[in-house]
Amino acid sequence: MADDKNDDKKPDAVAPEARSSSKEGAARTPRPRSTTPRPRAGGESRGAARTEAPAAAPAVPAAAVPGAAPRRTLTDFRSLRAGGDAAPAATENAPREAKRDAKGRSYGTGRRKNAIARVWVMPGAGKITINGRESTTYFARPVLRMMIGQPLLASQRATEIDVWCTVVGGGLSGQAGAVRHGISRALCNFEPALRPVLKSGGFLTRDSRVVERKKYGKHKARRSTQFSKR
Repeated sequence: MADDKNDDKKPDAVAPEARSSSKEGAARTPRPRSTTPRPRAGGESRGAARTEAPAAAPAVPAAAVPGAAPRRTLTDFRSLRAGGDAAPAATENAPREAKRDAKGRSYGTGRRKNAIARVWVMPGAGKITINGRESTTYFARPVLRMMIGQPLLASQRATEIDVWCTVVGGGLSGQAGAVRHGISRALCNFEPALRPVLKSGGFLTRDSRVVERKKYGKHKARRSTQFSKR
């Protein structure tokens, strides 16, 4: 009798294969979706709102707008790169023109450290005047005289051009560098054909090297105080 009662309480045995097949079938069966639009708070459906929205205005091309520049395509840029438009290239490669005043002089500004030089070059016999004095008197050191004569020697115009300049600021070494820079720039304005020679020699580049400033707590820019163990 006990066995009969227990059998009545037990659920019907189901094979494991049947259980797995029933679960897979339920998972694979898609749920039917409703095609009717859901009502909104205002009483209008989403589909109705979409249909009643005004259509966007068609985009007007740039060419149709009066006064607008035509839009370039990738083909246009490729043709420009290949040399299709020769006008800009001709402008870039145009030879430089000499810049001279009414007296036939060309001007150039030179800078080095804290010194600034204003230099004028003109046809002559190779005389260099600095602040109203000759270069041999103003720059007594041979190294400084050699420095200011480098652009003239590189361009082979040492005996064909006179130099007149004024220089202020800094010391003699910085002033010599400023005069050399100014002479080089003035020669480029006087005769543009000399630019490649002066550029390759590095005379047209402004020398930006300066002395590093002293720091607080140090003897010099980076020299620290002497350490004492005892």
